[in-house]
Amino acid sequence: MLFAFSVAPTTATESGSVSAAVADALRVVRASGLPYELTSMFTTIEGEWDEVMPVIKAACDAVATHSPRVSLVVKADLRPGYAGQLTEKVARVEAQLADD
Repeated sequence: MLFAFSVAPTTATESGSVSAAVADALRVVRASGLPYELTSMFTTIEGEWDEVMPVIKAACDAVATHSPRVSLVVKADLRPGYAGQLTEKVARVEAQLADD
């Protein structure tokens, strides 16, 4: 299963940056040992419900050290029985594009 999430503090630095808070959230994701991918807007983690949800909560807790209020968006692809989809889904689309 894939879980894409975006977590950010509702307050930012004077420049508007939230990168320090996001970096703290990503440290939590890395420490989990689960496969993940960071993009400019989301972090996608692959794993089962019981593995991923505590990681997302801990990432929110890490961001909460930067701000008294945290914003969280989660999108999930719940497809039990499939692993390696973090890269396989992209590879299937790229294979379609190779035919162009």
